[in-house]
Amino acid sequence: MTNAGKKLLQAARTSARMAAVQGLYQMDMASTGINEVIRDLTATPLREASGEEETPNQATQDVEPDQTFLGEMLRGVVRRQREIDPLVDGQLATGWRLARVDSTLRAILRAGVFELLERSDVPARVVINEYIEIAHSFFGQDEPRVVNGVLDKLARRLRPDEFKSC
Repeated sequence: MTNAGKKLLQAARTSARMAAVQGLYQMDMASTGINEVIRDLTATPLREASGEEETPNQATQDVEPDQTFLGEMLRGVVRRQREIDPLVDGQLATGWRLARVDSTLRAILRAGVFELLERSDVPARVVINEYIEIAHSFFGQDEPRVVNGVLDKLARRLRPDEFKSC
């Protein structure tokens, strides 16, 4: 694969991660079923769905999500949620439970932990950085720090071989 092809794939996966977080949020807040969320997120290009007009900058920066990756992410988080939630709970500050966390932050953490559990093709540091950036899209400084702390601790536990030299 060429460098340009790799960059396009990375951008499509980044876009899929953002869409997955939005889909998980929708499922959490509106009790929308997974099949409906996947259909909504993959049926219409994001810019068209949002009603935004494309600017020249967006044309080069915005990339449609990798639909296969997006579907795998959403189905995987739902399938493994009973395993993911206790892992996250165990990393939160004393007295905090995942159920008390903001719905968007909860979606980010669930998606990130799923990738750490099942996507060994994606380096743990990449997973952590991707979800920190997604958190910055929605929040100020505190929540991205939470994402960093939780995912870093879990990555070191779930993928210790990737952190041996650290």
